Amino acid sequence: MTFGPIDFIALEFPGNRFRGEILPELFELVEKEIIRIIDLVVIIKDQGEVIVRELDPGHIEMFNPLKAEANQMITDGDIAMIAEKLADNSTAGILLIENLWAKRTMQAMLDANGRLVMFERIPHDVVEEALADIVALATA
Repeated sequence: MTFGPIDFIALEFPGNRFRGEILPELFELVEKEIIRIIDLVVIIKDQGEVIVRELDPGHIEMFNPLKAEANQMITDGDIAMIAEKLADNSTAGILLIENLWAKRTMQAMLDANGRLVMFERIPHDVVEEALADIVALATA
């Protein structure tokens, strides 16, 4: 079975103010089969105490539009690493997503006996900095 690229994403929400504003966008991406949620964990850090909420059958029903697998691929080590990076009084969502949009292309590459030599995601801030440098050089 071929999988699309899988991303590990951790989003922090300061002040423990996660109210679900991003869920409609995630629902849409899942519904359009652009992504698949493989695992989802919520971490709350309050006065140094870390509370972890993984998807259980009750939460899976609530997040059904995400078609979350809830297979516990996000490990305790992953959770501890992210919890350590969180500011106190914050909430984080950890997502493991498969990029379904790339799945067919990847299979076509494999069928053509292609070999992936390198794949690296360039962080958004690095792209913005590079573009600003290009504009600065062009206007100098």
